[in-house]
Amino acid sequence: MEQVVEVTDLDAAHEVLSAAYSRIRIDGGRDRSLMRMTSRMLGRVRFDRISGHIGLEATGEPLGNYVFGYLESGWIRHSSDGEDRLSRSGDVFLSAPPDRPFGAAIDDPEVSMVVLSQEVLDEIADGVSFAGCRPLSPQAAAAWRSTCVHLRDEVLPVFAGSPLVVANATRLLVATTLAAFPTNALNESVADRRDAHPLTVRRAVAYIEDNAADDITAADIAHAARVSIRAIQLAFRRHLDMTPMAYLRRVRLSCADADLRAANGSVTAIAARWGYARPSVFAAHYRSAYGVSPSQTLRSG
Repeated sequence: MEQVVEVTDLDAAHEVLSAAYSRIRIDGGRDRSLMRMTSRMLGRVRFDRISGHIGLEATGEPLGNYVFGYLESGWIRHSSDGEDRLSRSGDVFLSAPPDRPFGAAIDDPEVSMVVLSQEVLDEIADGVSFAGCRPLSPQAAAAWRSTCVHLRDEVLPVFAGSPLVVANATRLLVATTLAAFPTNALNESVADRRDAHPLTVRRAVAYIEDNAADDITAADIAHAARVSIRAIQLAFRRHLDMTPMAYLRRVRLSCADADLRAANGSVTAIAARWGYARPSVFAAHYRSAYGVSPSQTLRSG
């Protein structure tokens, strides 16, 4: 569901921005302002869009979350840890480290924002945080933006009621963000290498096969196997030559195959039930695994 707020003065803008991000203090700006903010939720990820004719300067308490953005017009200046960062039209950015006070100034922005919590990040890469506020390259920035737009405008409106699709979309967004920005990711530890043994894989496989219909994460799989996320990833690479999430996708594809053979819904409905937002992607994966199209299996069921 989309929420829309429009305000026409700095005091109201102060209230809206403080409620959405963190408590801020307006240090200056244009009295006659117009700001429009829309927000959508995709699972535990929030997509915001801010636009209007507004100029202000502010200082704020730590955001508590990672707030990423893509600026379509106007400019935004962020400051934290003694560093000033000016973003102009076309720039992708991380607003500020989530545990640091920050300063910001905006002038007639049209900006799309994505809000991620550390908890959501930890489900993909335990203990990883971002080490910089600029993307690694223009290509990485473009990939991040296109992923955000696709999920916000195409996946969310259609599949908000499909838990596995939303979960997969969330993980895609997090993985793309981790690939686009510098992080503090560490190399495998001695303990992780020690824990990456066949028993770890057997525990994880049993958990995945018992819970494939649920929204489970790499963190859930690691917890069930009694090891760290890095250890479970290393174990699957070492013994199965795939990631835990790739194995989960394979199990879900097998479940979708069973649904098709039982004629348990349309191809589109079965695809969404097992985490595929795009029937075309589901069809390609299914044909690669089974040698026929999903519709052929459904008709022969």
